Amino acid sequence: HRVDRRQRQMCIRDSDKEDLLYGAALPCTDSAGTISYTAKVVPILQTNCYGCHSGGTPSGGIAMGNYTADKALVTNGKLIGTITHTSGFSPMPKGGTKLSACNIAVVQKWVTAGAPNN
Repeated sequence: HRVDRRQRQMCIRDSDKEDLLYGAALPCTDSAGTISYTAKVVPILQTNCYGCHSGGTPSGGIAMGNYTADKALVTNGKLIGTITHTSGFSPMPKGGTKLSACNIAVVQKWVTAGAPNN
């Protein structure tokens, strides 16, 4: 099998773009600027937390799903401890994969800003 020069250059060019195609080199733009609880944090929590930690019988007795409940987890340190899988905290989401570095950065920036209800 002989690969001509043009095909080899195309393969090299394609492999140079692999990070762009698969996202490894893309920056986390979601954590830029002011983080809105409603627009940025809630969707992350809805996707990863509220399914188990809301309703009449929240898992582990940890209720989430509104600002007051979510802010309480910020105040006691459990929100960041669990999503970052810090020693001494139960890693969440339980049985799932750790949140992406970008999603953790969004939540962390919101917490660092004082977890405003915005």
